[in-house]
Amino acid sequence: MFHAFLEKGGYSDMPPRFVIIDGNSLIHRAFHALPMFRTADGIYTNAVYGFANMLMKILEGFRPEYLAVAFDAGRVTFRNEVYQGYKADRKPTPPELSAQIPVVEDFLAAWGIKILKRQGFEAGGLIGTISKVANA
Repeated sequence: MFHAFLEKGGYSDMPPRFVIIDGNSLIHRAFHALPMFRTADGIYTNAVYGFANMLMKILEGFRPEYLAVAFDAGRVTFRNEVYQGYKADRKPTPPELSAQIPVVEDFLAAWGIKILKRQGFEAGGLIGTISKVANA
């Protein structure tokens, strides 16, 4: 469990901290913030590197007992059924970025960090729902 990974300290009279990260947002920011790093085999890694660095800053800054990362599960959601024009003008995800998402998911799994994903929902919707339930 993730909280066992972190060193406990100073939170005895506070409720546990639960951080939920929008994985799509963070990896997208990382991808566009850094130059296009590649391995010797030509595999792009700039988004993975940037994501890992930002995650470490979040861990150091917030020191949560619980952590999860939410990802969109596909491009079509229930919002597309309600409004046909939902995100219709959005450009497709560059293949150099798409290829790095599974690598980030593998990284998170190796660290024991829970990945949240549900078909038909965006990361933001999952985060809102889980935040409401966790707060209760």
